[in-house]
Amino acid sequence: MGEPAGREAVAAVWRIESARIVGALARYTGDFALAEDLAQEALAEALVTWPRDGVPRNPAGWLLTVGRRRAIDAFRRRSVQDEKYAVVATGDTVVEEWDPDQIDDDVLALMFISCHPVLSREARVALTLRVVGGLTSDEIAKAFLVPTATVQARITRAKKALAAARVPFEVPPPEERPARLGSVLNVIYLIFTEGSTASSGADLIRFDVAGEAQRLARVLARLMPDEPEVHGLLALLELTAARFPARTGPDGEPVLLEHQDRRRWDRAAIRRGRAALARAARAGRGLGAYGLQAAIAECHAIAGSVDDTNWPRIVLIYEALGRLAPSPVVELNRAVAVSMAEGPAAALPLVDELVAAGALSTSHLLPSVRGELLARLGRDGEARAEWVRAMELCGNERERALLARKVAGLR
Repeated sequence: MGEPAGREAVAAVWRIESARIVGALARYTGDFALAEDLAQEALAEALVTWPRDGVPRNPAGWLLTVGRRRAIDAFRRRSVQDEKYAVVATGDTVVEEWDPDQIDDDVLALMFISCHPVLSREARVALTLRVVGGLTSDEIAKAFLVPTATVQARITRAKKALAAARVPFEVPPPEERPARLGSVLNVIYLIFTEGSTASSGADLIRFDVAGEAQRLARVLARLMPDEPEVHGLLALLELTAARFPARTGPDGEPVLLEHQDRRRWDRAAIRRGRAALARAARAGRGLGAYGLQAAIAECHAIAGSVDDTNWPRIVLIYEALGRLAPSPVVELNRAVAVSMAEGPAAALPLVDELVAAGALSTSHLLPSVRGELLARLGRDGEARAEWVRAMELCGNERERALLARKVAGLR
C-alpha cells in the first residue's frame, strides 16, 4: 500500500472509530485528557505503520491496543503503582473484544464530557469535533476559519478545565441529564448552524461542517432513543439540510427561498426529517425548541411554493417557540412569517420593536430583514440605508454580494 492510500485508510478508520477508541481508553484509564492524548499517539503511529505494513485486519483494535500500550508506558514513566496501573498493565496486550453496551455508553459519555458546562462554548465545539467527530485541529481550524494554534489552545484549555473540575468519565445521572443534554444539543446545533450559513468566508454553506453535525445528531438519536428533543434536533437538521442543493446557484451565490427550485430539495432528507419529527411528537411530551423549529421547516418542506406555504401556521409555531425559548432571533423570524402571512406593514412594527430594544445590534440579520420590509412597502431610500448597514455587518462574502445586488435593484 502506498503512502497516500495508507494515510487515507487511517483517516477513514479514525473518522469512524475515534470516539469509541477515546471512550474505551478513558474508561480504562479513568483520565479523559490522557485518553485523548493516547488516542492521538496511536493515530500518529498508524500514520507511520499502515502505509508501510498495510492496514491491519482489525484497525480499531490495533489503534486501541497501541493506545493501551502507551497508557502502560505513561503509567510506568510516572512510576505510579496504583490500582489503575495494575488494572491496565496486568500483562494484557491482547486486543480486547468490543463490548457493544459499553461502547454506546463510552461514546455517549464522550459527548457529555465534551459539552460539559464548565467549558466555554468555543471549547465545547472544538472538543466535540475533536474527540467525538474525530476531526484534526487543522480540520476544525479550517472549518471555523481560525488559526490551528487557536484550536489547539482551546482543546488544551478544555482538557485542563475538565481535569481541574474533576469531571468523571461517565454518562451523567438521570437527574442531571436534562440540563447536560441541552448543552450537547446546543453544541451540535451550533456546529450545524456554522455549516449551514457560514459566519465568514467565501462559501455560504460548509457542507463538511453541517454534515458532521448531522452525523453527531444521528449518533445521539441512536444512543438516546427515548429523548424527544434529540429527535427534534435531528429532524431540524435533516429538513434544513434538505434545501442545501437549491440554496446556492452555479457560482455559489445564495438563492433565496422564494427563488429556489424545490425539485432540487433532497427528498430522502425530507423523509428522514419528517420521520424524526413524528418520533419526537409520539413521545407525548410536546415538542421542544428544536422540535418546533423542525415543525416550521416541515411546513416549508411540504409546500409546493412560497405562496402555497402555510404561513399562518408558521406564525403560530413561532409564537409558541417565542414562549418556550424567547430570543430576538425568534422574534425576527416571527416578523418575517407575519410579513408573509399578513404583509410587510403588519411585520414592520415587530422589527422596529427589536431595533428600539437594541437587539441584534451586531448582526446583519436585523437590518437585512428591515430593509426587505421597507423595500416591499416602496420606501426604497430607507431600505437602501438598511441594506448598506447589513453589508457592513455581514461577514460572509456571498451574503454581502446578495445584499449589494438588492441595493443595486432599488430605484
